Amino acid sequence: MTMIRKNRMPHPMCPLSDCMAFIGGAWTPMILWYLSTGPRRFSELRADIPLVSAKVLTQRLRELEERGILARCVLQSSPPAVEYALTSLGQEFMPVIQAIAEVGQRLKDKTSAA
Repeated sequence: MTMIRKNRMPHPMCPLSDCMAFIGGAWTPMILWYLSTGPRRFSELRADIPLVSAKVLTQRLRELEERGILARCVLQSSPPAVEYALTSLGQEFMPVIQAIAEVGQRLKDKTSAA
């Protein structure tokens, strides 16, 4: 049962808070966005998101892997390569990420038209 505070807003421990804890980290929405088209290697993600440092990208990828949002696959190649892909749980975030991107595009269009 959801607790109701005096201002009638749900308690901060609601499912929305839990969801935002997953995608609210710096760079996480962009990582999910680029992985939505299929598996990507670390170097490809670095090229897709040039402003993120290698250290921070590594941290975010590890966090997302620990939470079950993405899977890390070591490829049998020489030298070994690693690919990251969204899990089924990670795929569930895509409608939300897509909706945010659509609103962002509308805001961008509105700003450039002004």
